[in-house]
Amino acid sequence: MRAVLDTNVIVSAVLSQGSPPDAILRAWRKGAFQLVTSAPLLEELEAVLSRPHIAERLSWSERERRVFIATLSESAIVVEPKRKLAVIKADPADNKVLEAAVAGHSDYIVSGDSHLLAPRVYEDIQMLTPTRFAAVLTTPH
Repeated sequence: MRAVLDTNVIVSAVLSQGSPPDAILRAWRKGAFQLVTSAPLLEELEAVLSRPHIAERLSWSERERRVFIATLSESAIVVEPKRKLAVIKADPADNKVLEAAVAGHSDYIVSGDSHLLAPRVYEDIQMLTPTRFAAVLTTPH
């Protein structure tokens, strides 16, 4: 099973221990699914984790932040999307999540963003909230 985690899910995971996003990140680390990402998504994650209000809550050093992102990129499947999509009209920046999911042959996109969740399914890729994806991960296959 492959999934793209939207930046908001990863940020929520590191900020809120015990939350569904945290459970998802822990499940990934244990091999429950393959994380798919892309250079644009990793760059966005770096930018968001560097925002003063988030950096202050995390209290990570710049080195700790870089190690976290490097670990993600080394352990994830990093794809290079070939197709530019224009599916999410309300927030075109969200299309980079879809592009990574398509390029990585993902089964799921996990997001807390209503614009990204709205299509529900795109090219057999299901869009789920963190709570719903955490339930998928705990359901016996």
